[in-house]
Amino acid sequence: MPHVIVKLYPGRDEERKRRMAEAVASTVEEILGCDRKAVSVAIEEIPRVDWAEKVYRPDILDKEDTLYVRPGYDPLGE
Repeated sequence: MPHVIVKLYPGRDEERKRRMAEAVASTVEEILGCDRKAVSVAIEEIPRVDWAEKVYRPDILDKEDTLYVRPGYDPLGE
């Protein structure tokens, strides 16, 4: 507790993903007051062509009640 999943387009190198995951874990630890051993961060690379159906619709549109930061784009054009 807590577990954070970051979904993004493929293309970042492993060092950049590692640095981002460490920064997210540090921020979670600091703000929530969690022990670092309790924090986990995963990265899922989603191809651009699949983004709308695999991320935008299920994780953003269908879960608006849990979304704290809304994106400024709409790949569905709705």
